[in-house]
Amino acid sequence: MPTERFTFAGHDGSALAARLDLPDGPVGATALLAHCFTCGKDIAASRRIAARLAAMGIAVLRFDFTGLGHSGGEFENTSFTSNVDDLRAAATALEARGLAPSIIIGHSLGGAAVLRAVGDMPTVKAVVTIGAPFDPGHVTHNFDNALEDIARDGAADVVLGGRKLRIGQGFVEDVSAQALAPAIRDLNRALLVLHAPRDMTVGIDNATRIFVEAKHPKSFVTLDDADHLITRQSDADYAADVIGAWVSRYVDITQPAPPIGAPEGVTRVTEADPAGFAQDIVAGGQHHARADEPAAYGGTNQGMTPYQLLAAALGACTSMTMRMYARRKGWPMDQVAVDVTHDRMHAQDAPSATERIDRFRREITVTGPLDVDQRRRLLEIADKCPVHRTLEAGAEVETVLLEPETQD
Repeated sequence: MPTERFTFAGHDGSALAARLDLPDGPVGATALLAHCFTCGKDIAASRRIAARLAAMGIAVLRFDFTGLGHSGGEFENTSFTSNVDDLRAAATALEARGLAPSIIIGHSLGGAAVLRAVGDMPTVKAVVTIGAPFDPGHVTHNFDNALEDIARDGAADVVLGGRKLRIGQGFVEDVSAQALAPAIRDLNRALLVLHAPRDMTVGIDNATRIFVEAKHPKSFVTLDDADHLITRQSDADYAADVIGAWVSRYVDITQPAPPIGAPEGVTRVTEADPAGFAQDIVAGGQHHARADEPAAYGGTNQGMTPYQLLAAALGACTSMTMRMYARRKGWPMDQVAVDVTHDRMHAQDAPSATERIDRFRREITVTGPLDVDQRRRLLEIADKCPVHRTLEAGAEVETVLLEPETQD
């Protein structure tokens, strides 16, 4: 998916490095993503969540806070308040590009920062926190052995995540003085709290306190056995899927008009995991799904296989066609269920060159006080579903290789 790199001025004028992950098609909505304490925009969790949301039509801006990653400025001179100001500057930069954020997401201390910053972002309708502390001062436990040196000397070098960073007394005092409860109570936005019960860095009680302080609408979803940094791809994908499904209730994700000649729009399939087989599927810009292969075949089993998707199309079309006919006739059909199985014969095993090597079997269950003639007729109608006819008649597939777009 395309990624645009640019810089914008942070709270003190320093150039902050940003990446804007864009959908392959039109932008339906925009999200602003704040990374965890000292992590940076390119941490695996941020990259993966941004990529998944972009596959759903949501543009995502992630950036390095002042003094981190590729951004300018000195980390020693930053604070929780400066992080909040950097977030506000990021929202302003997005608005200047015609992409005012309607969603804001924060991971760990970034989650606490978005809770504080969102009050000054009128376009944001939905707020998401991931493993966020209720008390921002909680982060000082990461370097509590250096607190005495910081207090005595005004600053000290600490090692966090394998990197040496210099933390000033101003940061300690500022982050320790923060109280988020009033900001949470006054959010006036939909809130989604994501947290792992086994998070050993920021305990689950923090999520409970955030959730209790917030007013409705609010949701609380567990990340099960994920770690604090959401290092596993499956956990990041799950978090993104939950965010995408949840946010659609509160944000109007604009859908592009279908191109001429394609009334249902374009079904776009994008590789989600180059090391495996997982694929992101966006249909007509409105619906999102995932395809994959079982682990036994080198996949990660995160979605239906291509043939399962094809079987689902046949089953769904069969059921819809029968329902339309029963409804038009006024017949008392209560429910229809279709079980589809697929068998594939190798060409060398086929008895003759003209015999099909793919076979779909449908087992249809129809409930309701229908007589024998009605049930017989419904079975005949099942064979008239458009997908059934396409499979039986075959289809022509035209393939065109496009040149990749050049990104700045």
